[in-house]
Amino acid sequence: MSTSRRHLLLCASILGVGTLSGTAFAASTTQPEHRSHKAMHHKATTSTAAAKTAKPAVAAPVAASSVAVPVATTAPAFSSRRRAEVLEAQGVSGGSERMVVTGSALASSNNQNANPVQIVTAKQIQQTGATTLSDFFARIPSIGGTGTNNSETNGTGGASCTDIRNLGSNRVLVLIDGKRATLNGQTNCIDLNALPVQQIASVEILKDGGSELYGADAVSGVINIKMRHDLSDGNITIRGGITGHGDNDTGMISAYKGWNFDHDKGNLTLFGQYMTQGGVLQRNRGWANPVQLTDNPVGSGGETFGSGYSNYTHVQNSTTNLNAAVAPDGKTVSTWGASNRYPYGEHQSLINQLQNSSLSGDFHYQFNRHANLYSNVMYSHRTSSSYMAAEPFDGSVPPSTLPSVLTVPANDPNNPFGQDVDITKRLTELGDRRDENATDTVTAKVGVNGAIAYGWDYDVSYTYGSNMSTDHLENVGSYTNLLNAYGLQQVDPSNSASALVYNPSVCPSFGCSNPFGTMGKQAASYVNYNTNTHSHYQLRDWNLRINNNHVTTMPWKGGGDLGMAFGFEHRGEQLTNTPDELISSGQSLTNTVLPTSGGFDVTEGYAEAKATLLKNVFLAKDLTIDAQGRASGYSTTSDTAKNWKASINWAPTQDIRFRGTIGTSYRQPNVYELYGGQSLSYNLANDPCDSAQVGTYGAASATVAATCAKQGINTSTFHQSGTGQVPTLGGGNAHLAPEIGRTYTFGTIITPRWIPNLSISGEFWHYSVNHTISALPTQYILDGCYTGTNSSLCNTVNRLANGQINTVSATNQNTGALHESGVDFDFDYHIRVARHDILSVSNNFQYLLNYTQQLVPGGAFTNYTGALLYAGGPNNANASYGIPRVRDYATFGWTHGAFTATYMMQFIGGMRWNDQSEFLTSATAGRYKTPMMIEQDLTLAYRWKKWNFESGINNITNKKPPFVASGVDNSAGATYGSFYQGRYFFLQAGMNF
Repeated sequence: MSTSRRHLLLCASILGVGTLSGTAFAASTTQPEHRSHKAMHHKATTSTAAAKTAKPAVAAPVAASSVAVPVATTAPAFSSRRRAEVLEAQGVSGGSERMVVTGSALASSNNQNANPVQIVTAKQIQQTGATTLSDFFARIPSIGGTGTNNSETNGTGGASCTDIRNLGSNRVLVLIDGKRATLNGQTNCIDLNALPVQQIASVEILKDGGSELYGADAVSGVINIKMRHDLSDGNITIRGGITGHGDNDTGMISAYKGWNFDHDKGNLTLFGQYMTQGGVLQRNRGWANPVQLTDNPVGSGGETFGSGYSNYTHVQNSTTNLNAAVAPDGKTVSTWGASNRYPYGEHQSLINQLQNSSLSGDFHYQFNRHANLYSNVMYSHRTSSSYMAAEPFDGSVPPSTLPSVLTVPANDPNNPFGQDVDITKRLTELGDRRDENATDTVTAKVGVNGAIAYGWDYDVSYTYGSNMSTDHLENVGSYTNLLNAYGLQQVDPSNSASALVYNPSVCPSFGCSNPFGTMGKQAASYVNYNTNTHSHYQLRDWNLRINNNHVTTMPWKGGGDLGMAFGFEHRGEQLTNTPDELISSGQSLTNTVLPTSGGFDVTEGYAEAKATLLKNVFLAKDLTIDAQGRASGYSTTSDTAKNWKASINWAPTQDIRFRGTIGTSYRQPNVYELYGGQSLSYNLANDPCDSAQVGTYGAASATVAATCAKQGINTSTFHQSGTGQVPTLGGGNAHLAPEIGRTYTFGTIITPRWIPNLSISGEFWHYSVNHTISALPTQYILDGCYTGTNSSLCNTVNRLANGQINTVSATNQNTGALHESGVDFDFDYHIRVARHDILSVSNNFQYLLNYTQQLVPGGAFTNYTGALLYAGGPNNANASYGIPRVRDYATFGWTHGAFTATYMMQFIGGMRWNDQSEFLTSATAGRYKTPMMIEQDLTLAYRWKKWNFESGINNITNKKPPFVASGVDNSAGATYGSFYQGRYFFLQAGMNF
């Protein structure tokens, strides 16, 4: 190989540009025919041999990551000859190259992987300045918005969950080093905020399901996060960042050190990282405050800002049409109006505060080629906090027997109205609420792998995981004490509909408080209450894997290898969630939540066979087929789940490759879906009977008014309490059936010899999921009931005697079906333009062709393609998120010697607003769509001796997120969260030793 060619490849391997960015090799284990002891450690999940054995000058940039690289294209993309040259340039010896990539239990040679796998390297993550892995995932087109991220601060417990293709975080399987890890007990997902970014070696995203190989919950795909192991050098890296507004200050310090011992038979690697993120308050972003609360922005009656739960007491009597406001002084009375609404956006968080401390230890020792002992322990302590406005009060909900409506009797000496009146208010005297969440997560793994005989290898391991979470919520308040403070007593304490009487004898020693005014300090201290909710998740997982990449050779001319793999897994998962006693009894002023407790055991077996039918013959440079199957027996059902997958990979020449896959999924419901305790949440929705809403239904408005009239509601005078939110009861359902699905893909990869270092790939993909498990969106239930399109849903709407919605029941059920399809297009190219200059470009593009969902069995399919679900949606009822037709992420890099500059651009297509029932139009709404959005970032990096320096600007143009009538923060954090902080600057320095 020429000196210039070797120099180019060496630069590419060190800097992570070009060749390595688009290949399966970049993040996969290299396995020569005669493996060294290091190649056997974590055989299917470790980073490259180059990262293990190269000199620190080469390996250090991978660890410290101070250089800019393009995002990986869908693998595989490059020929084995070119990969062999890269191996040579990195100083890695060996025979024919073997790689294990997520989606197969077998190593592949000569690019025989049909699965669409996107590979992202550590440098590509760290060049963005991402504080957490969730921050980086927001850029990838295939990652959807139905999970949670750090721009969603209410109800997430500070955890970040991911998804693929907007199919929900419960349908994606996140692995760490190829095996299951510990879930967060409160959110039932792998918490991406608890993973140390600096320890990540690479991420592989399998985008065509994976239930047949990895388990029933891998419906949409698998995200395999590969951590760094088996290192023999050391590194210290420090990073700091801050926004242009002077907030969300972030800091990070990480370090690792590895030691080989006993003539390199063993290795010990220790890693630690501390990360902090300051967060952002909503009042510090003009676009987020004040909050427009009306979810249907038709504009005919003017826009509504602020909450109906106000520090002004809202007084109503539906019989006398009383609709009054009493000032905080408890005396001044006026007609309730827009000026009385409460600017709650000034009091809540826009981005979570986070801290995470992580420690890990990695050990292995090879006794001989048949036995390599390995173990790994990862520990994380993650804390988060966020603020919310003071507690709103609107009575109790089941199972509480306290008053469902607080009715102040006419004879109360503080009642100036001379009649029984219902009151709602915000208890600002208790102070703003603060949610503090702390989690401790440990995953411990021990195993042995090695060679058996005749090419057969094995890997047996045991994984134990534990997550303990405590959620501390301040300034919640006690309903029982509030009644006492007001001197109100139920006639029948066992009945939530019981009348209330004034009884001053129940007041505390310092006297009774005026229910229409602000409580004094003593009364507020008496009423106030802080709650603590605990959860515990445990994982026990036994794994046995046996594989042989060369069982035999096909008995015909041009035939290739037959490889086979078998596996056995026995897994147990247990989960408990214990709310504070006051919360579970319904005596607090916050949402009622009942305990959750349950678990399951599953025993599974799987097999895979991969056959290279032809190789190096006319019109068949490579023709490989693969078949996979898995059978799973769950303790929660007598049925045996069976999943299968088949694929074909055909390269008529080395310049072009065609591939296709088809597979099934069979997802058993998880613990929360089965056994989740009944809980109350205030979902984003509007009461159709509200006078401001009834006219927004167009031709169906008359039907809505008639339906409301049948329930005794006059839509011309009725006003919804707490406009924008509806109390919704959710919970588990032990009678759920499993989800059944099918996935298929087909595509091509072009790597023309006449344009070196160019890779182009295109993929069509389709998902179909039946018997989907979810809760119906609250607005969908209300619309279906009152428009008459599904009158049976009226049975789930419970109203109080005053007409207000008490609860909407939306427990988990098998709702219907979901179909989604689209096209991925990936481009990767790099070229040397001068002796010391390399230019590179990479692009990941996704176009959504179809996203339709059937929300009730046998019902019509709703088309959500290109929709922004501004009041939540079927996969995430509490948050607004988008399903854009077009998403794109592009990077452009220039490397000049030790200096690298990288420009990154994220594109999100424009979307039309959908209220879970129909799209808005210019004829029905003043605002009905959001424009396309572009975020631009720039990173500069420089290497000097053992030092690596990096600086960057995210959101160069300080682009603000688009307006969305979400009722939360005037946008949609699940989709546009990367714009929330504004312009962001960061600096990083690392030293290798």
